[in-house]
Amino acid sequence: MASFRGSVRLVVMAVVAFMLAIASARPASMRLSRSIPQAPADDPFYQPPTGFESQAHGTILRDREISVAFLGLIPDPVKAYQLLYRTTSINGSAIAGVTTIFVPLNAKKDRFLSFHTAYDSSATICNPSYNYQLGAAQTDIISSAEQLILQVYLLMGYIVTSPDYEGPDAAFGPGHLEGMGVLDSMRAVSNFKTLGLSTATPMIVGTGYSGGAIATGWAASLQPTYAPELNIKGWVQGGTPANLTGTLVFVDNTLFSGFLPAAVVGLAMPSAYGAELNPIIESIMTPKGAKALETARTTCAVGDLIAFPEMSLLSTDFQSLGDRLLYQPTIQAILSKNMLGVNKTEMPTAPVFVYHGTQDEVIPYTNASTMVKSWCSNGVDVKFTTFATGGHATTEVVALPDVINFVKAAFAGKTASGCSKNTELGSILNPIALGVELEPILTKLIDVLSHLGQSDSKVKQNLNVLNEVVTW
Repeated sequence: MASFRGSVRLVVMAVVAFMLAIASARPASMRLSRSIPQAPADDPFYQPPTGFESQAHGTILRDREISVAFLGLIPDPVKAYQLLYRTTSINGSAIAGVTTIFVPLNAKKDRFLSFHTAYDSSATICNPSYNYQLGAAQTDIISSAEQLILQVYLLMGYIVTSPDYEGPDAAFGPGHLEGMGVLDSMRAVSNFKTLGLSTATPMIVGTGYSGGAIATGWAASLQPTYAPELNIKGWVQGGTPANLTGTLVFVDNTLFSGFLPAAVVGLAMPSAYGAELNPIIESIMTPKGAKALETARTTCAVGDLIAFPEMSLLSTDFQSLGDRLLYQPTIQAILSKNMLGVNKTEMPTAPVFVYHGTQDEVIPYTNASTMVKSWCSNGVDVKFTTFATGGHATTEVVALPDVINFVKAAFAGKTASGCSKNTELGSILNPIALGVELEPILTKLIDVLSHLGQSDSKVKQNLNVLNEVVTW
């Protein structure tokens, strides 16, 4: 326990040292805002203007320049903007979403990368757009951790956009909603004149891990019909929850069961399936279940995991149907709609890199491999890498060199055609594989993070320490 706490604090201290070092290089002309950001529920920026419903998908409704920071404290030496844009709910009605744009000093103006962080929560206070801002209370430690990976892309000269793909309700789980949120964010960024993009059709690569892979996989699947005009060069998704039913059963009554109340709340949001689901939920929830859902409406991912370890959503302690819950017709129909690779009209046309760990204890490997088989049989170009060692947290870090190489190849138009599969046995990241220019900056940070992930089986202990670190 003590060694893990020491490692976590080493991560924090190393990150602080890293961010302070690069912040010191910030030009004096790049002024920082000193105001304390408002939570999304209180911030007028998030509220769409009257009549926005008539605007085209992806229309920019509002924009602002912001200061971004790591842990809300250490300034990131980039220009940053936020866009409020028009997107679409599950039932087709208009809603508004927010995306954050990071622009490095050496930005390539003919492309950008869409980064879908795994915020995995159904509370708007967990939105990445809030957590990224200088002075924001750090409610979502996952977005903060993944901001390290985002830095890699900035150092490579890519403009990065990171949307609140769960929409205005923070609806965690509904794939179509998240996919459309990503695609409309891409439309908005492509049309944001302040960026000075050199083309009206910039090259785009989308990437996301775990919960972020829900948004990525569905954006890839919907893009050919929903946003065919986008110049998508490739997609990267790891630890993909390709089948929500499979994921539910897999994590039920485990140390990761805290994700389940958040997903129930997310699927039942007004912008998702609220009209259909809420009457059923209200009729079957026990007092214990109702209390858990109420908590999930205001808590971020780590808090949910700490609050609900080894909880069973399929127990009559939670809801009156017990394990028959999955056979309730409305619930079964909604879960079926959220399976990637099932509908032949929802197939990616741009190349996709999929990676997954066989020992992933959060997202079933078999569901992801089934998705890949379906995509391959339908003519999708897929590179599928299996990581044979390490768990869910480890795989995201260890896969980083492969991810970076695929992103580079996608932008260069040099990804392979057809389907390929390979297995990686290593569980330690060699930072030099990211490139000599990045190695000095990332070696210590990535090495510590990867070592933290190697003992993924000790999750309950680790979560207690994370809870201490959040308030440290």
